[in-house]
Amino acid sequence: MANGYAGKILKVDLTTKTIGEIPTSQYEQWGGGHGMGSAIFWDLCEDPTVDGTDPKNVVTIMAGPLSGTLASGAAGRTEVQGIGLQSMPRGWFTRSNFGGRFSTHLKYAGWDGIVILGKSDKQVWLNIVDGKVTLEDATSLWGLDTHATQQKIWASVLGAPPAGNWDTLGTTRDSGRSTQRPAVLSAGPNAEKFGPWASLVHDGGNGAGQGGFGGVFASKNLKAVSVLGTGGIEVADPNALMQARTWLMGYAVAGNWDNQGKNVAGNWPLPANPGTASSFPKGTALRPQGCAGCVRMCRCRSDKIMGNDSMCVDFFTTAGATPEVTVVWTDLMQKLGLNAFNLVGLFPWLRGLVAEGAIGKGKAIDSSLPFEQMTSVAFGVDLMNSIVNQTDIGKDLALGLWQCAQKWGRLDKDLATGMLPLQEWGYVHHYDGRTEAEWGYGCLLGDRDINEHDFNWICYWTPTIWAAYGMTPLVTAQRMAEIMSKQMIPYSDEPNLIDYSDAGIYSETMAKTTAWHRHYTRYYKQALGFCDWNWADFVNPYGPDFVGATSIGEPKFFNAVTGKNQTFAEGMEIGRKIWNLDRAVWILQGRTRDMEVFSDYMYDVAATAKTPGIPYEMPYTMPVFENGAWSYKSVAGRKLDRQKVEDFKTLFFKLEGWDTKTGWPTRKTLEDLGLKNVADKLQGAGKLGAA
Repeated sequence: MANGYAGKILKVDLTTKTIGEIPTSQYEQWGGGHGMGSAIFWDLCEDPTVDGTDPKNVVTIMAGPLSGTLASGAAGRTEVQGIGLQSMPRGWFTRSNFGGRFSTHLKYAGWDGIVILGKSDKQVWLNIVDGKVTLEDATSLWGLDTHATQQKIWASVLGAPPAGNWDTLGTTRDSGRSTQRPAVLSAGPNAEKFGPWASLVHDGGNGAGQGGFGGVFASKNLKAVSVLGTGGIEVADPNALMQARTWLMGYAVAGNWDNQGKNVAGNWPLPANPGTASSFPKGTALRPQGCAGCVRMCRCRSDKIMGNDSMCVDFFTTAGATPEVTVVWTDLMQKLGLNAFNLVGLFPWLRGLVAEGAIGKGKAIDSSLPFEQMTSVAFGVDLMNSIVNQTDIGKDLALGLWQCAQKWGRLDKDLATGMLPLQEWGYVHHYDGRTEAEWGYGCLLGDRDINEHDFNWICYWTPTIWAAYGMTPLVTAQRMAEIMSKQMIPYSDEPNLIDYSDAGIYSETMAKTTAWHRHYTRYYKQALGFCDWNWADFVNPYGPDFVGATSIGEPKFFNAVTGKNQTFAEGMEIGRKIWNLDRAVWILQGRTRDMEVFSDYMYDVAATAKTPGIPYEMPYTMPVFENGAWSYKSVAGRKLDRQKVEDFKTLFFKLEGWDTKTGWPTRKTLEDLGLKNVADKLQGAGKLGAA
């Protein structure tokens, strides 16, 4: 097909060992990735109230129409969905996402995605080589780490060297030859034992970390999915695609890898590439690495083969440890398939427990780990192995941070103080919802920490760095607000969308900002695969009058690949549709408005200039509109007001067309989005919002 799609979706039933296909055209209206995954889950999961380890759980691994093409910053992402294991008070239907080569190989093999049903009666791995799909015995792989698993699968698919050369799979140029090893997505050793922590890892360190999908794989007796594609993807208009790439070069979104820490555009602090030079020991030889089709290269490979493919937070497991230590931890973490963000939250909690005298040999929480050496290689290695092998405190930690704190009788106390920094749903505090409001609300009204930096870089990091280093801002707060408001279709008539003042964070305009973000990321990021590090591009020092590529660039690439004539606004409406479908799944799982509250510390403890133990925060300086004027101002020191958060939720629910008492979508809202079947199912369950 000359439209970016492969044309079919692989359907694998592990219980019956049957392999089938779903025509992509059946779900093309959803774009790809997350949109298709949500729609397929809705159609095929007979009971979304089951636990994530139940065989009835449906897991989707989806590419998008831009995957495997030359669409800049949108060709290498893969979306994973299903009922997860990490969140509390229950495992919500959730998502994770990873980069690398996987989605490209999936498309080149002739598939737009994979749907996994049921549970195998024995341990297996899924082997995809172009159109040939088989389930292979994984008993010999089950105790292996992710790297060893991938190496074993490479040898199994290609044969051991020298047989495993480039023409193993064919004898002529167009009959299946490849220079590539299979793209493998693997769970760690015995991931069923530490399911809420268990990531899926591809290549060195491209990880689907959040959600516990490694544990979901293990619960299905599925160790890994391997795909090797030797075909290609036809796009509708190759000339338009290349023109779009050339056009985007004018915004200088690429080529910043060698500019670490350099101020190359006047007083514009360009995004650094965390996980590169500063994260490795001095003297390490590095080269840039990115996902297939990458234009930013935010990762790296090292001559020491440590921490390869890993990203910023992977190296930030604790403040204070040296790069010589954290690079070893990072490598082990990826091999074991552990969620980096759980480790980010664990270390400040352990430090607090040590300071309180609550943990250690013979103490209330008995442990033989060497807490006096928390920044040593040995401590991190012992800690991670204790979680994976169920020894020492690891047997409790493996339950999940929330669950472990509950077992230790510390949950309420440590959430109230923030010593256990779980901001919402049991997910570790990433960016602070007391200050960066749209991030907090997006997490609270969704299913997990959003990990979406669209506003984070430009509204938080850029003015914060300007303030921290005494730099003169390259654009005023008023100009930033003007630029961004015009790009935020369909709310572009609102001038105050990025007002982070004490009043602004509870306003109707912030409700619109939050809604815009939910709809934009559901479609453009998670369905089409636009990279979070490249997009949204709001304010750009190289753009015309500092205006970035967003709202023009996304449809430019999508239409070139698919041959459609979709507007940015039409894409946003599809994102709203996906967001409402996800909301319907959570409602069937038991979601109500009363459940959507932050942890107590968000209301009772002032946001400090830097959250203790969270290594990536700086004092929050953000754009505010106060007394009729825009400025950049520090908003640290703020607490959330419980009643004002509730009032904000009411504003947000009204805006979305949901029942303000329950947070459930109404029939009119769903039918206007073409989701009559969803409205019918919610009504049948007694969970349809009142008009």
